[in-house]
Amino acid sequence: MPVLTDRFRTVLIHCLGAAAGGGYPQWNCACAGCRKARAKPEAATTHAGIAVSGDGEQWFLLNATPDVHHQIAADPSLHPGPEIRKTPVAGVLLTDSEFDHTIGLLMLREGSSLTVYGTYPVLEALTLWFPVRELLSDYADFTWSLVEVGKPLDLDDRLRATPFLTGSKAPRYVGESRLRSPSAEWEVGYRLEDKVTGGTAVYAPTLPRWDDKFAEQVASADCVFVDGTFWTDDEMSSQGAGSRTGRSMGHMPVSGDDGSARALAALAAKRKIYTHINNTNPILDEESPERRWVTDLGIEIGRAGLEVEV
Repeated sequence: MPVLTDRFRTVLIHCLGAAAGGGYPQWNCACAGCRKARAKPEAATTHAGIAVSGDGEQWFLLNATPDVHHQIAADPSLHPGPEIRKTPVAGVLLTDSEFDHTIGLLMLREGSSLTVYGTYPVLEALTLWFPVRELLSDYADFTWSLVEVGKPLDLDDRLRATPFLTGSKAPRYVGESRLRSPSAEWEVGYRLEDKVTGGTAVYAPTLPRWDDKFAEQVASADCVFVDGTFWTDDEMSSQGAGSRTGRSMGHMPVSGDDGSARALAALAAKRKIYTHINNTNPILDEESPERRWVTDLGIEIGRAGLEVEV
């Protein structure tokens, strides 16, 4: 993509994928959705993530998924060059320390110089329990940068990112008995702002509840990417795919009177997009009535290649 002139330049957001942990299809799942995605590969999607830039030259990933090398290869804006090892990917903003959002850091190890941003407990988890920082120390020149909830971070001359709290659930690999962090800032979203135009986007791939604080974050946003993991709270058990409820895993359902869809549809935002969608969720199926219901509300389903300007 050519670099935009100052007159027309705006903050750019590229959707790199929209699946929750496991991808779509998930390697060990034979649910109806995964079977359809195997029979129709163009329906498949990689893990949820976006890339954002204020100048079209330097890009920041929001989370580093297990598919990150494929996602970079599929987006020309993220391709290296013209020098042999020069990459436009300047950093990674982590929303949490879950595997599906951090494993990709190991894929970015080939001598890269990147800045990885995360809250205190997220960086602590990547030091103590999933020791990515130590594993990468001999392979890549990563700078690990602490972010604070509510404190704006200027990523380039135009792009500002402000983390906000969405949940306090630690990854299962940490375990309650090993929790040492005094902070509950395990899960954040990011408010992305064009400092020139005032355009804003919100990225929140994990959302346990749509409370007043979250409503305040999205009320004036021009674009909202929000957690669409499960259609119903009992989705896993009803399909025989697991026993845990969606809410116990930190994800409010899409459907129902207290689901996210009606609240999302009521927003004034120009673009409303579901991301982090589990393989069992029928909204991934383009032919499902659930998909039609959501799109009739004016809500899009995230997909690799989707682009937004704010």
